[in-house]
Amino acid sequence: MRTERPQVKQDRAVRTRRAILEAAAVVFEEHGYDAAKLSDIVNIAKVTKGALYFHFDSKEGLAQAVIDAQNEGRPQALPQAYKAQEFIDIGMVFSHQMRHEVLIRASARLTLDQTGRDLDRATPYETWIDLCAGVLSEAQRRGELLPGVDPFVPARLIVGAYAGLNTMSHTLGIDLDAQVAELYTHVMPNVVVPAVAIRLDTAPGRGARALYGAQGVHACRAGCANGTLPAGDGPEGDGPAA
Repeated sequence: MRTERPQVKQDRAVRTRRAILEAAAVVFEEHGYDAAKLSDIVNIAKVTKGALYFHFDSKEGLAQAVIDAQNEGRPQALPQAYKAQEFIDIGMVFSHQMRHEVLIRASARLTLDQTGRDLDRATPYETWIDLCAGVLSEAQRRGELLPGVDPFVPARLIVGAYAGLNTMSHTLGIDLDAQVAELYTHVMPNVVVPAVAIRLDTAPGRGARALYGAQGVHACRAGCANGTLPAGDGPEGDGPAA
């Protein structure tokens, strides 16, 4: 009898876990935590309940893994001439992911869902705030921020406003990317010096441009408004708008 090689077995386990996680995202996004059924998840993932419990010990553990996906494997935007632009790009890339990745949408929904009491919903907020504040702190060292600006203040305001905009956009059926673009457009002039403010790109579709560059390959599956079209051989940094 032929024995399966350890690496093959490990690769198969990774694929199975990912299939379960993505199926869970579909169900959690559509139904929320309480109404989500493990039977629906295993049917979509095409695995057994035994396989699900091998990777996740409970529905709560599976939901937590979906929440944690928000801060795992985050795509890296291209470096920019201004750290203030990189601060904007953090949120705009996330908006881009929300449009195209069900795992990110489900993670955001579970973070806002008040059921599942023992789920850790604080860490995603804390991680985003620390990341944003860290980038703004570097912007401050470079002289990009207005005098007296505490980097943690705009970081917290943006993260909190983002959560509200996500809920409102879902409820009213309006484009999150456009709303987030407006948020940065109105906030940044009160955070950065005028010479930097006029060079920042806060327009809708910035997430795609931050990831792929103005002439870079657009990896979106379909219909990203104001995103980059397939042109050129690979990502190129577009830098700040002139």
